[in-house]
Amino acid sequence: MNNVQVIELKESILEDNRADAGSLRRELKEKRICLMNLMSSPGSGKTTTLLALNRYLAPEIHWGVMEADIDSDVDAKTMQEAGVPSIQLHTGGMCHLDADMTRQGIRAFDRDDLDFIVLENIGNLVCPAEFDTGSQINLTILSVPEGDDKPAKYPLMYRECSVLVVNKIDALPVFDFDKERMESYARACNPEIRIFYISAKTGEGVRELAEYLLEQIRAWNTK
Repeated sequence: MNNVQVIELKESILEDNRADAGSLRRELKEKRICLMNLMSSPGSGKTTTLLALNRYLAPEIHWGVMEADIDSDVDAKTMQEAGVPSIQLHTGGMCHLDADMTRQGIRAFDRDDLDFIVLENIGNLVCPAEFDTGSQINLTILSVPEGDDKPAKYPLMYRECSVLVVNKIDALPVFDFDKERMESYARACNPEIRIFYISAKTGEGVRELAEYLLEQIRAWNTK
């Protein structure tokens, strides 16, 4: 009996995307643009966090946001109203962005003065973590109402991200959220992950996060 040839399509797709992501990363390095892939579940406060960060980023750098959604342009309009250049990306039902989609979004800005671009990825803790977008920084947000066990349940997201932002800490008194347990789960996935606690609503902790991001952006853009 003849052996059946088996082709692992997912591995092939991921390998091709990794190569394309590496190419995009080199392109952005040459242009001195730092790209951050922002990932989280829906409702964690991605856009609200970006609005809070704008207070500290806008005086220091030129930056823009690519808002990825299955539909609507609500988030892009919100960022534009705050004075942040924004592009809305519709995925047509896809649950993630890959490197080529990201490249298309960056080109749509049609400007060469941006130091920092944020890809606000689809609200999903699974698919976005599997695809390298060509970013220099991978950041994930975990909101207090989601619970402290998310790093244990979705380990790939926390392995792939160098920064974890715990948002909505103003709600800690209301929810059964164990910070030590959450940190233990997160560091089991990634011992080097940087953890910041913020409230995008009240502004607590946002300055420290912004200062860290500015350090990373400047380091990337001057190497």
